[in-house]
Amino acid sequence: MKTLVVKLGSTTVADGRGRLRRAVLDARLAEVAALVEAGQRVVIVSSGAIACGQSALGLRERPERMAELQAASAVGQGRLFAAYGRLCARHGLTAAQVLLTSTDFAQRRSYVNARATLRRLLAWRIVAIVNENDTTATDEIGFGDNDVLAAQVAIMLRADLLLLLTDRDGLYTADPQRDPRARPIAELTSGDDLASVRWRSAGRGAGGMSGKTAAALMAAGAGVRTVIARGSRPGVIADALAGMPVGTSVPGRREGASAFKLWLRYAKPVRGTLEIDDGAARALAEAGGSLLPVGVTGVHGSFAAGDAVSVVGPGRGEVARGLAAIGARDLRRVAGLRSAEARRLVPHVDEEVVHRDHLVLIDKEAR
Repeated sequence: MKTLVVKLGSTTVADGRGRLRRAVLDARLAEVAALVEAGQRVVIVSSGAIACGQSALGLRERPERMAELQAASAVGQGRLFAAYGRLCARHGLTAAQVLLTSTDFAQRRSYVNARATLRRLLAWRIVAIVNENDTTATDEIGFGDNDVLAAQVAIMLRADLLLLLTDRDGLYTADPQRDPRARPIAELTSGDDLASVRWRSAGRGAGGMSGKTAAALMAAGAGVRTVIARGSRPGVIADALAGMPVGTSVPGRREGASAFKLWLRYAKPVRGTLEIDDGAARALAEAGGSLLPVGVTGVHGSFAAGDAVSVVGPGRGEVARGLAAIGARDLRRVAGLRSAEARRLVPHVDEEVVHRDHLVLIDKEAR
C-alpha cells in the first residue's frame, strides 16, 4: 500500500476565466478511483478557490489585495469542493474537505490533530480534498499556490510520492515561454541545482516554479520523492506512481528535519536580516540555544513578530533562519541589551529574539 499526495494547480483546475476544467478533473479523479480501488491511499491538494470565486463574482482579473483575495476564496471554496464532491461521487468515491493554514503545521497540537484526521480519512478510503484556509490565513504569501502545503501534507503522512500537477511538462532550465533555449529537466538530485530553478510563471496561481522548487526541496529533505508534471497528461498519476518518466523527478533523501523546519528553511518568505556577534553565533550553532537581544548587533528590514528573518554571523554568512518573536521596531531598541535590561526598556517584548524551537540552522539542519 502506497500513500501519494496529488497537488492540482490553479491552471490545471480552472481556465483563464475561472471556469473549472471539468474534463481534466474528471480524468484525474477516475485515476484516483482506480488507485483507491487497488488499495492505494490518495490525498488531493487543490488550488482554484480564488479562481472559482473570481468567476462567480464576475471579476475580470485576479484580485491583488489580501481582503479581496480572501473574499474571493470564501465565495469560491464552497463551489470548488461541491464540484469535487460531485465528480468523486461519479467515480464511487467519498470526498472530505480539509482546510489548513501554515499555523496548523507550526503548532504541535494542531499538527497532530490534522495528521490524525487525514490518517482516519485514508483508512476509511475517503479522498481528502485539502486547500489552504485562505479566509483566515495571515501570511500574504501563504503556502505559495498550495505547493508548499502539499509538501507539508506529504511529509506529515510520510507519503511515498508528492505529485505536483501544473500546466507544464515539468521544470525547465529557464521559462520556456520567454527563453527559446530553455530545456526540460528530467531529474534533479542536487539541492543546489533545484534551488537555482527560480523563475516565475505568468499563470493565475501564486507559486509559479519557485513554489514548486521550494515544495520539492522540502519533500526531498524528508525522504519523499517528488514529480512535477503536466496535469492534463492522460494517465499522469498512475504513471508517476509507477516511476515512469512523466516530468521532472526529484528523489527523496532522508535528512531528519521536521516538516516545520523544512518549511522554514525552504519556503517561508524572509522579511528581514539580523546581524549577530560571534558569541551568539556559537551559541546557536554549538549549544543549541535561542537568540537573545544581547547577541544582536544589527537589524535590517521591516518585519513583525512571527515573520521569518535571516540570522547572519560575523564572517560566516547566514547562520540560521527563524521566526522573530520581536518586531523590527522594538528589536532596534533592545538590540545588544541583556534580557533584564531589554524588559525594563520595553516590558512587552519576549525574552528571546528567536526561540530555538522556531529556528533552523542553515549548515546543520534541513539542508
